[in-house]
Amino acid sequence: MRFLQLLTISCLLLLLIVKPISAKFYTNVSSIPPLHFLNATRSAWETFEKLTGCHVGEKIDGLSKLKQYFHRFGYITTTTAGDNFTDDFDDVLQSAINTYQKNFNLKVTGNLDASTLRQIVKPRCGNPDMIDGTSEMNAGKKLRTTERYSFFPGKPRWPSRKRDLTYAFVPQNNLTDEVKRVFARAFTRWSEVTPLNFTRSESILRADIVIGFFAGEHGDGEPFDGAMGTLAHASSPPTGMFHLDGDEDWLISEGEISRGILPVTSVVDLESVAVHEIGHLLGLGHSSVENAIMYPAIAGGDRKVELAKDDIEGIQHLYGGNPNGDGGSQASRRSETSGGAESGVDSIRRWDGLAISLSSIATCLLLSCLIELL
Repeated sequence: MRFLQLLTISCLLLLLIVKPISAKFYTNVSSIPPLHFLNATRSAWETFEKLTGCHVGEKIDGLSKLKQYFHRFGYITTTTAGDNFTDDFDDVLQSAINTYQKNFNLKVTGNLDASTLRQIVKPRCGNPDMIDGTSEMNAGKKLRTTERYSFFPGKPRWPSRKRDLTYAFVPQNNLTDEVKRVFARAFTRWSEVTPLNFTRSESILRADIVIGFFAGEHGDGEPFDGAMGTLAHASSPPTGMFHLDGDEDWLISEGEISRGILPVTSVVDLESVAVHEIGHLLGLGHSSVENAIMYPAIAGGDRKVELAKDDIEGIQHLYGGNPNGDGGSQASRRSETSGGAESGVDSIRRWDGLAISLSSIATCLLLSCLIELL
């Protein structure tokens, strides 16, 4: 108990050091400044585009940063490459590209062709696609199967005794009710197809899930990288951490907007990202189905909030269906009508998911300890 008390105090100090920020929100498409259309191609990784056409044996300035990108998302490990990333197009980089191309349904060439780089520079979830060099997206399939959903290592889920989950917002973000309603709608999409219920709490100490907007390094070992890079990341059950990049420009329109909000823009649809990250909070990893919510990337100006069949089958494998609903068939039909993906279930797959840093674990223990103490 003494250890837990000391850990609680240290975690409180950590939370005092890490300061959430006030994010930027646009309430509808017409409120987006014209400048955001002009700068629509800007990305945290836009410099990668100059690497088009690179292949094995070349040494090009910028390849070291690309290796860091692949390392961040699990395609290159320190075991295979060490900590010193060079600008050499070596076998390690080619292997990473091959795996990446398989996971994102691209032609496997091992080269940095235009289609591969277009995918790489898209904004995406900060959770890795691979852990310890193991993929459970397309590249990890041993047999041809129709399901593409995946799980965290050990398939963690919220315990069966806990079907009513609470969530709270970091108070320093000063979010409006309009922004909070976006998250409420996102949680509802998952509760419609599972036995889980979600209720907002005013206390981050008592909540199962804590949501906050941060910028740069924010204490969990997974720093954000500015606009149009990593948009958000979330932990596996039962940690309950949900962080979003406060440097993004977020759209919070409540209307039913078509899937493509705008042809090009640097504004990101908040509900689309929220639905994806909640999938992680419930235990789902990434999917290689492009129209699935759990697909890792989403372009600026795109809106994707309807659960696809792949998402529904994955989450119901963990929790079962909604006992008061139709088993998710209605949500699946909505998704298919709006361009969602079709899939079936042939086998159980597992995703070696997010490696949580020590500070992340400490934050989790902080919450549980304080709840116990209070």
